[in-house]
Amino acid sequence: QVQLVESGGGLVQAGGSLRLACKASGLTFSYLTMTWFRQAPGKEREFVGGTKWSGDNTFYSDAVKGRFTISRDNAKNTVYLQMNSLKHEDTALYYCAAARFIRVVASSKNYDYWGQGTQVTVSS
Repeated sequence: QVQLVESGGGLVQAGGSLRLACKASGLTFSYLTMTWFRQAPGKEREFVGGTKWSGDNTFYSDAVKGRFTISRDNAKNTVYLQMNSLKHEDTALYYCAAARFIRVVASSKNYDYWGQGTQVTVSS
């Protein structure tokens, strides 16, 4: 079956960095548009960024643009989220989500597969 497993979350001080990973199984990874979402307590889930299945487009939300970088390694069936210059407001549960053969869109309803999430806590 399809499985997405996130890792790499943790506690970091403001200004620090973390790298999240999401490993996919059960699907042909190169067919998948891979995205990251996050949800802070009491807030709606929000789009962070994503990379198109073809690898030729990567998009970010305005909140993270210039600080976060998404990359994918098709040989490892893994997508990464490099987070630099972290802020307290980046604290959230981070999810990866995937869908086949779509462009990157910010609406969570477009994604068929979701991981369980990994917690990122940024201390101020």
